[in-house]
Amino acid sequence: MNTTPSVSEYDDNEIVNHSSNPHMDTILAARLSRRGALKGGIGATTAALLGGVGLSACGGSDDDTPAPAPAPTPKSLNFAAVAKTNADTVSVPAGYQVSILHALGDPMMFGDTSWSDAGTETAESYDRRIGDGHDGMYYFGLSDDGKFDANRSDRGLLCVNHEYVVAPYGLHPAGSTKVGDQRPADEVEKEIRAHGVSVVEVKRKSGSNDMEMVRGSKYNRRVTSATEMDFGGPAAGNAKLVNKLSPDGKLAFGMNNNCANGYTPWGTYLTCEENYLNVIGRAAGDDEQRSASEIVALKRYGLPAGRKNPYGWDTPDGEQYQRWNSKVSGASAAEDHRNSFNTFGWVVEIDPFRPESKPVKRSALGRFNHEGAWPAPAKAGEPIVIYSGDDARNEYVFKFVSDAKWDPKDINGGTAMGAKYLDKGKLYAAKFNDDGTGQWLELTHGKNGIDDKNTLYPFADQGDVVMHCRLAADFMGATKMDRPEWGGVNPLNNEVYMTMTNNSQRDGEKMPLNAANPRKGNTNGHIIRWKEKGGQAGTSFEWDVYLFGAREDGKQSENLSGLTAVNDFSSPDGLYFDQRNGQTDGLLWIQTDDGAYTDVTNCMMLAALPGHVGDGGKIKTREGQETIMGAKPTDANVRRFLVGPFDCEITGVVVTPDGKTLFFNVQHPGEDKGDFTTNTFTSHWPGNQAPASDALHHGHKRPRSATVVVTRTDGGTIGI
Repeated sequence: MNTTPSVSEYDDNEIVNHSSNPHMDTILAARLSRRGALKGGIGATTAALLGGVGLSACGGSDDDTPAPAPAPTPKSLNFAAVAKTNADTVSVPAGYQVSILHALGDPMMFGDTSWSDAGTETAESYDRRIGDGHDGMYYFGLSDDGKFDANRSDRGLLCVNHEYVVAPYGLHPAGSTKVGDQRPADEVEKEIRAHGVSVVEVKRKSGSNDMEMVRGSKYNRRVTSATEMDFGGPAAGNAKLVNKLSPDGKLAFGMNNNCANGYTPWGTYLTCEENYLNVIGRAAGDDEQRSASEIVALKRYGLPAGRKNPYGWDTPDGEQYQRWNSKVSGASAAEDHRNSFNTFGWVVEIDPFRPESKPVKRSALGRFNHEGAWPAPAKAGEPIVIYSGDDARNEYVFKFVSDAKWDPKDINGGTAMGAKYLDKGKLYAAKFNDDGTGQWLELTHGKNGIDDKNTLYPFADQGDVVMHCRLAADFMGATKMDRPEWGGVNPLNNEVYMTMTNNSQRDGEKMPLNAANPRKGNTNGHIIRWKEKGGQAGTSFEWDVYLFGAREDGKQSENLSGLTAVNDFSSPDGLYFDQRNGQTDGLLWIQTDDGAYTDVTNCMMLAALPGHVGDGGKIKTREGQETIMGAKPTDANVRRFLVGPFDCEITGVVVTPDGKTLFFNVQHPGEDKGDFTTNTFTSHWPGNQAPASDALHHGHKRPRSATVVVTRTDGGTIGI
């Protein structure tokens, strides 16, 4: 998540959800009064939810949920906690080592020059260079015959998101420039190509668990903000996707601000468009050309008339740049770019094993500030279940449940399997009740008042529902959360975790407290978790707060979890359960993107061995808000694993199947101002980290986002 507003005045955490969310509560109250008494209040209203308002379960009856099997005793963490530090380097535990896999501008193929450290690389070359703003990623084992092998650790394909262009001090000779109100076209072209995803082949170095990029591999590929893509799912061909570049509404051109990610059991990569508002503007006076419902939708998604394009991609001369302004300028939608805004904000499926394949935007998973798409473990004969967070203040947690049931024979089926499993299914938004229960509210056209007669927004069809699922969730009464970000499913018990990064604007009045978001001025964030009832596809759950972020001294947010010097943190962002061959240790990685604790320490990554929902109990915050908190952590089960360089975010993490190689990303080191004439910045990482033998990265002055490899010096497993 990019928290740096330096590219423009735009606040990527701007609140656009001002709904009062009364609708579903009113519907439920009416249904319950008609259906009579149910045992235990709202926590036991599943029968009414299933039979009365069409929130049908896909995974069985909640009342028949089997008791979970006893969890195995986890292993212990095998490293000493890293101390907090503001050093301009990556600090790891004793016995561990790091190397740089690739950084902004590194050539992926032969024929392109190495990084100049002067921003002189051509825009065209970024079709073959590593992009900027490294973020979410995933490792896919690569078999000798070029297929997905979930058990292979020495050779694989690494897919890495490039969320945004940083400042952008690295890309251009003197940083981003503007003449009057116009950006230079060559700078814009370079930035368009520096967004997106890099797919690279990686292999272990001889006699080591360290990894290197295979330059020139036939699998190496860039997918950028200029790449042509298909639409899949209910929005494909929708009238609200029709534009000058796609008169039938079935094509998209580029993806933007790809933050977190996911993966599929058949071996494809899911990358998610988050702060796509960074690249779109809308002309002043455009409301006069729009219908009332269009204005409602555009404002709810953060694009009022007169909003400038923060990157200025719509300012150079030339028709090709006009698509970055979503204004009415032609006689019909097919003659202008009024709907270009609607083509962003989706989950994109990429087949890394077929570099010639076209990416597909999977619309059934909804459109919003997609932080990621995290799958539950696939089980034969059961639906594919994917969780997502909408990363903005006051936004929602979503779940997608496929209609199709998983068949392991579909492994290596590519995006054809995406059409099977991801284009048809049910989308839900989460309601977290104050008593520790919750419901998944179905967002389906024709159910529960989500139709063309809806007074909040007239939903024309299911394509319209998924395109504007925020509005559907508003109507249904989903719970407004403190910036839902990364998630993951614990392989030990299938419980789901999701970070709530922070929300300093939760004031308890205009933005009331609730049990799931219980702290006023939530500067340091928290991690919520839940246990599904009736299987992963069920429509109700139980929840608690796993950890509350805080400084150990509690100077900002109240230190409810009792964090200490070895495990205190602020603004949890990245989150990942690593799943190693034949192991179910449930090792959880937590990463931070913080601006509240950086006077004491740079951003960090912690390792944790979490418990389970219900292992704690009820507490009250100092504001008197009751909530449900998990067992307080100890130094033994939550511990700081590494600290990044100055001004950075730590993001993206994945571990090889054998547990011996860990990848993570450092985004925007030295994001504050620098001096381009002397190449002096607040950080010079990774040039100051890499050994002299690493000629691609050692000694360079300009800070660059990069992917880092962590191994143990004794060749052992990472973390446990």
